[in-house]
Amino acid sequence: MPNIIEPKLIAGNSNMPLATSIARRMSMHRGMNVGLVDARVERFNDGEIFVEVFENVRGEDMFVIQSTSNPANDNLMELLIMTDALRRSSASRITAVIPYFGYARQDRRTKARTPISAKLVANMLVEAGVERVLTMDLHAAQIQGFFDIPVDNLYASPIFALDIKEKFKDRIDEIMVVSPDVGGVARARELAKRINAPLSIVDKRREKPGEVAEMTVIGDVKDKICVIVDDMCDTAGTLCKAAELLLDFGAKEVHAYISHGVLSGPAVQRITNSVMENLVITDSIAATEPVAACEKIRVLPTAPMFAQAILNIWNGTSVSSLFEQGTLEPIYEGFFRG
Repeated sequence: MPNIIEPKLIAGNSNMPLATSIARRMSMHRGMNVGLVDARVERFNDGEIFVEVFENVRGEDMFVIQSTSNPANDNLMELLIMTDALRRSSASRITAVIPYFGYARQDRRTKARTPISAKLVANMLVEAGVERVLTMDLHAAQIQGFFDIPVDNLYASPIFALDIKEKFKDRIDEIMVVSPDVGGVARARELAKRINAPLSIVDKRREKPGEVAEMTVIGDVKDKICVIVDDMCDTAGTLCKAAELLLDFGAKEVHAYISHGVLSGPAVQRITNSVMENLVITDSIAATEPVAACEKIRVLPTAPMFAQAILNIWNGTSVSSLFEQGTLEPIYEGFFRG
């Protein structure tokens, strides 16, 4: 078996811009070119996915970069088939880099005769040959326990904290971090601690998925700059209603920091027409044309963090060090200025 000289990256079609950015950042860190493995991921006329790897990967440490975002089923199958192709090509180790982990909302049985799809996806990945998973802001932390392999779950909150400290540096004392529901309090509290801000909660009651029956605010948001933080935004209905409610309770401004901009259906139009000043998301999901064109939506890069995490995994060093702002500040040096 040949010696492993460099980590090797391969990407599916879900988020090629992010994969390219990760490769570029790794090249900067290594001082030598780290490119994406030459491969093709195509479809037959009936929609079947076909993968062909054109480079020798025998004995190599492979990192497959693929978000399982819309179309979730196609992107998940691409990931599984790429993994199978690498395993059958004698790759030494296969790490699935999944910036956005789809099906994560189905992490438990909420009613009788419903699936736990997140567990099913975990089983499929392991069976395909994935030996390690690197992801960011899982919808439910317990999903890490669905795997019998190592799972590294990165957090966007240190990046958000760096951005907030720069954008609101003259008004940081006016910031109030807001969780859009009780279930997201731990995530909001984490960001609040990083920027030394108070915490408020929007309590909502759902009649059925995607619809909110009643909302109220827990905490005093009067004359505050409210920053709503959550892991994902799908149709943006709840987010926009929460922004209106916060203004009704006396908030001065409302901004939102969301890890994964799913932004399906009427989401972009709702955000454009909303009372929010802006929505900040990461590039874990490739931005569609409407998202890129929306003046209220701003995208923060995750490539520096993922590139460093991949290098740490390859080197056998700590990934949890990336949870700290002090570690990320040098990696993102200069990005938040100006």
